[in-house]
Amino acid sequence: MHSLGTFQIILITIYAFIAINDSLISNTLTQPAIAGMISGLIMGDLTTGLMVGGTLQLMRLGIAAFGGASVPDYFTGAVLGTAFAIISGKGAEYGIGLAVPVSLLMLQLDVIARFCNVFLLHKVDTAIENLQVKKISRLVLSGSFLWGFSRAIPILLMLLIGDNAVIAITNAIPEWLMNGLKTAGGVLPVVGVGILLRYLPTKQYIPFLLLGFFFAAYLQVPMLGVTIIGLVAAILVFKRDSAKAANGNATVTSHSTSLEGGFDGDE
Repeated sequence: MHSLGTFQIILITIYAFIAINDSLISNTLTQPAIAGMISGLIMGDLTTGLMVGGTLQLMRLGIAAFGGASVPDYFTGAVLGTAFAIISGKGAEYGIGLAVPVSLLMLQLDVIARFCNVFLLHKVDTAIENLQVKKISRLVLSGSFLWGFSRAIPILLMLLIGDNAVIAITNAIPEWLMNGLKTAGGVLPVVGVGILLRYLPTKQYIPFLLLGFFFAAYLQVPMLGVTIIGLVAAILVFKRDSAKAANGNATVTSHSTSLEGGFDGDE
């Protein structure tokens, strides 16, 4: 069991506020792997944070909020999943199992936050028409605060009640449900990988896929080793494709030159 300190709650809440605003610019701090890592550092358990965040990152693969569409908020799921996994002492599998419903719940709050910002956007349009420059900046800043609070406040509330409530709930959860959460936490990442493979040219790189599976399953090569092998394969494929492209351009240039004739095209 782990008890949350006031300073930890404040740090995680501030991080949530900053990260969700960063998603409008670089979308780096809201990546589940980063969120789990930072939350784990604040909580004092980096390993659990990386396990929860990394697993949710796999689930997020192939999913994006194009055109303003809302998708499950795996960022909040990673933050709270890491915190609850450490608080309860049940391990990363338990945190992953809890992170999924949290992500789906935050999907609804994401819609509400976007709706409120649309209201502010219309106010900005009116201010632009009336040339109210100072009001424009205030409205834009208000939208930033509103967007940040859409994640910071729910996370703060969950952390405030989570210290005692989560421990009480986890102690009352029957063994069969706990095993179900752990099983879901282990199976769900396959969904993200499956979605990603569906849209990638997998058939073209079947040999590399089989090679990676062979190293991981039969030679017990750790993930870092498989990653290095994948990096080497990517470099080789990139050099091969670059050489093909260069040869193709050279062929096109030579054909165009022959059509024009000799020196300066005078023949």
